[in-house]
Amino acid sequence: MRRRVTFSRNVTLSLSRTCRCFCKYCAFATHRPHLHAPDEVTALLDDAARRRVKELLVLTGEAPDHHPGVRERLGEWGFDDFTAYVVWACQQGLERGLLPHTNLGVLSREDLGRLREVTASQGLMLESVNPDLAAHQGSPTKHPEQRLGTIRAAGELRIPFTSGILVGIGESEADRMASLEALAAVHAEHGHLQEVILQNFVPHRRYYGEEPAEIATDAAESYWRTGLSDAPHRDLPEWATPIGIEEMKRLVAETHRLMPDIGVQVPPNLADWWPELVAAGATDLGGLSANGDHISPEHPFPSPHQVRKRLAQDGVALTERLCVYARYIDPEWVAQGVLDVVKTKYWSFIPRRGSGRTEARAIRSDLVAGAIARGRDGERLTEDELTALFAETRPEAIEDLRQAADELRAELAGDTVTFVVNRNINVSNVCIVGCAFCGFGQGKRSPDAYQHDREEFVRRVHEAVDYGATEICMQSGIHPDWTLEDYLFWLRLVKETAPQLHLHAYSPMEIAHMCDISGLPPDDVFAQLRDAGLDSTPGTAAEVLHDGVRERISPNKLPVARWVEIIEASHAAGLRSTATVMFGHIEEPWELAEHMRVVRGLQERTGGITEFVPLSFIPFHTLLGRTHGVEEISREENLKHTAVFRLALGRTIPSLQASWVKMGLDVATESLSWGVNDLGGTLMEESISRLAGSYHGVRLDPPQLIAAAHAAGRPAAERTTLYDVRRSWPVAAAAA
Repeated sequence: MRRRVTFSRNVTLSLSRTCRCFCKYCAFATHRPHLHAPDEVTALLDDAARRRVKELLVLTGEAPDHHPGVRERLGEWGFDDFTAYVVWACQQGLERGLLPHTNLGVLSREDLGRLREVTASQGLMLESVNPDLAAHQGSPTKHPEQRLGTIRAAGELRIPFTSGILVGIGESEADRMASLEALAAVHAEHGHLQEVILQNFVPHRRYYGEEPAEIATDAAESYWRTGLSDAPHRDLPEWATPIGIEEMKRLVAETHRLMPDIGVQVPPNLADWWPELVAAGATDLGGLSANGDHISPEHPFPSPHQVRKRLAQDGVALTERLCVYARYIDPEWVAQGVLDVVKTKYWSFIPRRGSGRTEARAIRSDLVAGAIARGRDGERLTEDELTALFAETRPEAIEDLRQAADELRAELAGDTVTFVVNRNINVSNVCIVGCAFCGFGQGKRSPDAYQHDREEFVRRVHEAVDYGATEICMQSGIHPDWTLEDYLFWLRLVKETAPQLHLHAYSPMEIAHMCDISGLPPDDVFAQLRDAGLDSTPGTAAEVLHDGVRERISPNKLPVARWVEIIEASHAAGLRSTATVMFGHIEEPWELAEHMRVVRGLQERTGGITEFVPLSFIPFHTLLGRTHGVEEISREENLKHTAVFRLALGRTIPSLQASWVKMGLDVATESLSWGVNDLGGTLMEESISRLAGSYHGVRLDPPQLIAAAHAAGRPAAERTTLYDVRRSWPVAAAAA
């Protein structure tokens, strides 16, 4: 099941509907002079900017200034030609933080180049390679060679481009396949196609004397408000071809086969079958425009909320993208003026290969070899050295990293792979913090909010005992109504129910909250927690220990100094802790380097950290993933970071844990050769990662963890929370 489908939050500007073509299926075009005035354009853009729209989609007829009336108006406004007017409109959009995507029909190479300076991407539907379709009679620029010429020229100019085919306009299935093959050939030559649209034809009435944009906006506003659409059904004309879901599924599959590296877009407003096409492999739903579909104005796009709700039924997440796909956000593909807007307004969409935020801190690859050697010897690495390691991409250097991390692991922790039999209990998901990376926390009045009662809580503790757990790991949201006594109550209840269990509970954020609501310093709070049964502290809520990152992803969370203060107080109270990092979101390599400096310094001062736990970010049902374009970190990047974490810690923290719930058991098993010696806990239930969209399960049984260790050729052992070994399984036992 694919986990992520994208869309663009856009507004449509039909700058001119005047067109020199006479396509039989089109209700958009007019052959009279039509041109939005500059004040109409700026009013639409101002409204879009207020609504935080990201994309300006500029649609026009083919060569509007072929009409004398359009040329006359352009001249009155001071524009030499229509392209100059489009350039002006795009500049107005950029000034307001909107990224222009233009679709103007067949263009010359010169006009494509002029637009490149002010657009993030451009597009042109190929429609069909059949030159003899009845639907295209009287439309010279619909000849496939002209359209392929424009698409090819865009590739030569390095313009991120969208194209596609129109299905059901009288073409045969062979025509459709030939059209996809033609696009694949151009893309193979230039690599500039970001996505292919598979658009099924829907018949329309004519809109004589009406403005399709107004009809589209009214239809969209009604549909978004009520959830009810009254899009009319019209019979197909004689020249059209009936299209069904099976034909569309074949096209999705063929597009993936021919162009596996590009997005496959299907419109969600022209047929109810779009969820089936998503299940078949479609990756994108296009622009869910609040002012509707100007080409099919009586068929409004569903709202992002409506789409997200429908996709959730299939376990699929909906994520915003920019009109320019992430891999093209680069000076080679995007003009500097446009790139400046991306860097200023939408920096989180820039791939982790390095955004504009890193440019001020040059990454020195010449430091890598020496840093690897010094890290292997346990020496403290400088910020520049750690930054270079986190940013490293050369395969040979990454293999050196892996070997060094694995050798250091063997020296400090030996070959035994450990795990703990534990149970997570998240007592409540009510939370007032509002982290952009979280899919778990809910407002108090949310229908999804919960709080376990005493009976349910005790049942879960008994279930843990019956399972053979030695640890309860307990964390919750920051509940606005809880007092310090409430936190103490849950600890006492565990110890009353099962005094033998180790209580690993309450994040530094929860403990800081206890201090705030009680007015007590951390030392006094920890004294009461320990008396109530607390045995150790999870070093979560760390995310990235750099206040700049924390302000961007969770401005209401405790600052770095407070997190350090809480962990130091835990250690001073005789309570060991873990330490974590959440990586793979919007952080930069140098910010991760700062995190590791803080953690290592803390351990050198107190010696109280039992293990370091890297947690790769799960984006699917979080604000960062849904609206900021943050994608899941790759397997390769996850493993590389794991190795760097091991070298960054040196000999200060012997145990490095892999989070199987974040990365999956297969990658966790592979990480055992990247510096990892511990596979964490059985968990039994896991809500925080699951609700963020993790698809790696919520529980692993001991035999599965033992098998993972043996698959890596290593012995396994069950441990306690504080790393006393309870039982061991040598590798030879696997063959017995």
